[in-house]
Parts: sequence; structure tokens; C-alpha cells
Amino acid sequence: MKRRDFINKAIKQASVGVVAASAVTAPAIVSADTKIKWKMVTTWPKNFPVLGTGANQLAKLITEMSDGRIKVKVYGAGELIPAFEVFDAVSRGTAQLGHGSAYYWKGKVEEAQFFSTVPFGMNAQEMTAWLYYGGGMELWRETYEPFGVIPAAAGNTTVQMAGWFNKEINSANDLKGLKMRIPGLGGEVLKRAGGTPVNLPGGELFTSLKTGAIDATEWVGPYNDLAFGLHKAAKYYYYPGWHEPGTTLEAIINKEAFNALPKDLKSIVENACKVVNQDMSLEFTAKNNTALDTLVNKHKVDVRKLPDDVLEKLKELSNEVVSELAAKNKAAQKIHDSYNKFYKQVSAWHEISEKIYYNVR
Repeated sequence: MKRRDFINKAIKQASVGVVAASAVTAPAIVSADTKIKWKMVTTWPKNFPVLGTGANQLAKLITEMSDGRIKVKVYGAGELIPAFEVFDAVSRGTAQLGHGSAYYWKGKVEEAQFFSTVPFGMNAQEMTAWLYYGGGMELWRETYEPFGVIPAAAGNTTVQMAGWFNKEINSANDLKGLKMRIPGLGGEVLKRAGGTPVNLPGGELFTSLKTGAIDATEWVGPYNDLAFGLHKAAKYYYYPGWHEPGTTLEAIINKEAFNALPKDLKSIVENACKVVNQDMSLEFTAKNNTALDTLVNKHKVDVRKLPDDVLEKLKELSNEVVSELAAKNKAAQKIHDSYNKFYKQVSAWHEISEKIYYNVR
């Protein structure tokens, strides 16, 4: 064999070896030209205002910002899987994205409820600040790590209403025996007050309330509640939303699917979630009062404030529920301590800023 041929053959064999070794050791990152198709499953009815359309917006942003390199198809509750199976579907890779709220998974990981909402706790602005600047996001990711999913804040309902009731609430005794759709920590508080919490997906609320299967339901606020027609199924509309003062909605991302993305697509997914998180709060703020006007002036809804003694009792029970959850395990205590520390700091600031301003403007 000529010397030149021998060298060329050696180079070729070495190159093949390097490529083969790289294929074994390199992570499975998709190329820049690859077109990726993702499924998003949600806990909301398809195209439902703000919640469902917020999930649609997230899918649209990811698709447009990536110039079609990721195409996300959205499935509403019940289309591909039932509403409350979203977490499991994303965890096992049936879908790459999910949209819901962390308190729906309390049967799987109870401390996750802190990342959704805490009764009498932080509002939307404060929750988002804790997640991104108070260590909350790191704890949230740590909590979901064993399930192979990555969480991201992707919406907030802002302060909700206390809900729709077919019974008057004049004292804490009126909560006893009350069968109410109310999820998360708020549901546990109602249980302590003598009521019966029921966890139903949004699509079942109207019928359940109308038929008397439940006595009351909370959902979100005037804009969403009007869209569901809940004023046609209940007599009284109570406020304030003590149970959900600023509920964070989440995108959950299959970890394997996310890690397979190149750096720029990872950034697009993460930042699309941030856009939707902010935009949803703004939409609720812009539309809730107009919807409330419609409910009161057109539909003659009886809007009432919960009595002070009822709120005081609920707050007392809330403190018990949250403290007991924190004491259950080290992970819950760690999250609670972080939440509580930030809550005290931001509350102190808002006492001399937001709160005072609202009182004098």
C-alpha cells in the first residue's frame, strides 16, 4: 500500500471512530433544522376565556417565536385525557406540555400547593416576585424533579371571588354541612369549618350547582364566572376570595423533551411562559369589573361581602391548615419557611406603599 493511501485510510477510520464515540456520549439534542411537534394538555375547557385561551396563547407564542421549529397543539380538558390527569400525562411523556395549577396534584405531592396559592396569603404580584426573586422557583423545580417534569409560572387569576352560593352565609355556623366545590388548601379550611369540599373540573360546575349536587362553588372571578353562566345557577355571589388571593397557574414541561431542545428553544419556552404569566393577570384586571357590572346591573346578581366574623374564623383555620402542612415533612417545611419569610418582607413594604395608596387615592 502506498504511503499516501495508508494515511488517508487511517484518517477515515479515525473520523468514523470519533463520530461513533460522539453518538454514544453526546446528549440527544435536536438539530436547528428539526421540526418538533409537542402536545399540550390542559385542565381547562377548550378555548375557555383567559384560562383556556391563555394556554392557547402559550402554544402560539412558542410556535411563532421559534419560527415553527416547535409546533404546539393544545388539547382541552377531556379531549385527550381527563382534566386532573394532566400532571401524569406530562410526567410519562404522553404530552410534552401541560397547563393547570399545582393544587390539583395535592394527592401526589401535597406541598406543591404552596406554589399555587395559600389562603390569606400573597397576591399575584407578590407570588410572582417570590417565585422569581425569592427562591420559590428553585424550590418548585426541586419539588417536581422526581416526576420528570419542570414547572413554570404561566398565568395568575389575581384575587378571586369567594364564590357562588345557594345558601346565605351570615355566620361561621352556616359553613357547617355546606357542600362546595373548592380545591387546594381552601378546601381543607372549609372542611375544618364543618363543610364538605368537592374537587370538580370547571366544565362540571354549572350542572353540579344547578342540580343541587353542590350548594356552592368558587371558580375565579366575574369575567370567567359570567362566561360559565354561574349566575343562572346560584342566588348569592360572595367576596373576597380569601382562599385564592393570587393563584399561580403553571405550565409543566416534560423534562426529557425540554432537555432535548437546543439552548435557544429552551429560552423561547421559558420566556413564553413568563409572557403568558404576566398577560393573564393583566387581562383579568382589565375585564373583571366590566363583567361584574354586567352581573349586577343586567342580571341583578346579589353581591355580598362575607361577614367579618366568618373571615376571622376562616383565617384562624387557614393558619392551622398551613402550619400542619408545613410540619408534615422537611420539603414542606422548607417551602413554607421560604414562602413565609418573603410574605412578611413584601407585606411590610406593601403596608406603606400599595395598601396606603389604595386608601388615599
